[in-house]
Amino acid sequence: MGPLQGFRIIEISGIGPGPFCGMLLADMGADLIRIERPGGPGAGVAVPDKFNVLLRGRPAIEVDLKTVDGVELVLRLCEKADALFEGFRPGVMEDLGLGPEDCMGVNPKLVYGRITGWGQEGPLAQAAGHDGNYASIAGAIAAIGEKNGPPVVPLNLVGDYGGGGAYLAIGLLAALLEAQRSGAGQVVDAAMVDGAASLMSLFYGLHAGGLWQDERGSNMLDGGAPFYRPYETKDGNYIFIAAIEPKFYSALLEAAGITQLDPSSQFDRSTWPAQMEVFTSTFAGRSREEWAAMFDGSDACVAPVLSLSEAPDHPHNRARNSFMQIDGVTQPAPAPRFSRTGSEVRAGSDGAEIRAILNSWGLGNDADKNI
Repeated sequence: MGPLQGFRIIEISGIGPGPFCGMLLADMGADLIRIERPGGPGAGVAVPDKFNVLLRGRPAIEVDLKTVDGVELVLRLCEKADALFEGFRPGVMEDLGLGPEDCMGVNPKLVYGRITGWGQEGPLAQAAGHDGNYASIAGAIAAIGEKNGPPVVPLNLVGDYGGGGAYLAIGLLAALLEAQRSGAGQVVDAAMVDGAASLMSLFYGLHAGGLWQDERGSNMLDGGAPFYRPYETKDGNYIFIAAIEPKFYSALLEAAGITQLDPSSQFDRSTWPAQMEVFTSTFAGRSREEWAAMFDGSDACVAPVLSLSEAPDHPHNRARNSFMQIDGVTQPAPAPRFSRTGSEVRAGSDGAEIRAILNSWGLGNDADKNI
């Protein structure tokens, strides 16, 4: 049932990073209850629960937090919970009577997680924003894109999920470990702007050392290096080469049949344009599948660039069961993996296991009605 089995966590439902964090914790076995506002989150494009993968594995009850009964229910849950996390703007939970002092007042050991874009304080704390805004002022967006071109949108992976939900999960788990030793809870302030900046740690270090140019598409890991970038194939698809180390670069040249490039010149920036021309023309000569077959089993560090519909069927992903189907919806399986307490996705919100979770929280009756 996962390494977090037995931990009880309240999720004050939101969008983006909060549900992603909730999914991670539920996949790892925590008993989560998602407190949903009447009518749902009410932001962005409505996604039916069947297709909203981030909501999997935990029940939800609709609670009006603007009512006395709704607030009392959450406080009653806090008495039994190990953690609670929310994603409102700073001050909203305090105004509802559910701030850290309120919730930790009924349970001093409670870990209270807060996920926001800008953080709990600072000149932008009360401003609206989304993933791209937070990643932008962290320096991440400016670093991604082609040379002499505009920045590209890296989905909402940098702010919402990498710098937001994943960092919130890490913070909650660290605080839960500490609470077991100290017997005291604390507040975890997970700001997406902080997390996005943290994800850029390597590049800030390289920049400080003069090893990273402040220009897109000019560095080893941003597409500037000819040996670390995608190339178009004959059929209009792409392969990605990542032959950074010299031995892998040599393996790349050998497997691709490229003899006009000198392996010893790999890191000579003056040769990069010529290298790129050779790779571009070479990889345009065969289809993606032909190249994948040629590089299969080699150390050339080449992989086909697969779409969302193609990735689940890749032989490696199938062998590892990296994807699964729930109610006919293909989706990534839980990660990471554990040798003894394996993660899994629990039944849907109408399953017997979910009912058992609700009953264990003392919500056997309340779960059948909106509050």
